[in-house]
Amino acid sequence: MYQPVKIAPSILSADFMNLGSDIAMIEEAGAGYVHVDVMDGHFVPNLTMGVPLLKQLARATDLVMDVHLMIDNPLVEIPWFLAAGAQSITVHAEVLYGDDLARAIAMIHEGGARAAVALKPKTPVEVLLPVIREVDMVLIMSVEPGFSGQSYIEGAEDRVSAVAAMAREAGVAPLIQVDGGIGVKTAPLVAAAGADVLVCGSAVFAAEDPAGALKAVEAAGNEARERALASQAGPLS
Repeated sequence: MYQPVKIAPSILSADFMNLGSDIAMIEEAGAGYVHVDVMDGHFVPNLTMGVPLLKQLARATDLVMDVHLMIDNPLVEIPWFLAAGAQSITVHAEVLYGDDLARAIAMIHEGGARAAVALKPKTPVEVLLPVIREVDMVLIMSVEPGFSGQSYIEGAEDRVSAVAAMAREAGVAPLIQVDGGIGVKTAPLVAAAGADVLVCGSAVFAAEDPAGALKAVEAAGNEARERALASQAGPLS
């Protein structure tokens, strides 16, 4: 069934001195999620936010708390973020070996949240094959994780298409999220390829009119997605 593209503004690019106002603004503008980038300074070369901030955010908005764990030890920390109010937790396949990826997904589900798996730009999408039927969402990184404001890596849309095809082959339909360099020019590329959720940082929060920018990215993504679906056999469903 056709679902419109949703925007997940990344608060890593927000004004932390006015975070409450920024959250209210994106909620009013129609955001679908609050994207919370958790970095530990080890898995990625940056250190950001954690449990105390998530607790405050979860009390401040009805938007889905979409927590992206860019950390070395997700199996240890997943329970912390579940308890703090995470409603969707994304773990990186690169730090979960063997059965640990499936174990992390099960842990998230047992905690009542949606489970997602993220892939860095050079990680083969085939690592998803053992868990594609279990995940609620796949996150394709279109930049190397660690810092906001980076440029979109050309060709990331092909990885979105590959995940969409893998899911169809498996008979499932997880959401596909894309994070990195997403704005009005790149949103159409990934949305046409099958992306459902677009993470936007500086494209929203650094804009002169952040609410207008959010709506513009959403509109660009939806227009491209509708055109792509219309070009396929049969009407939108």
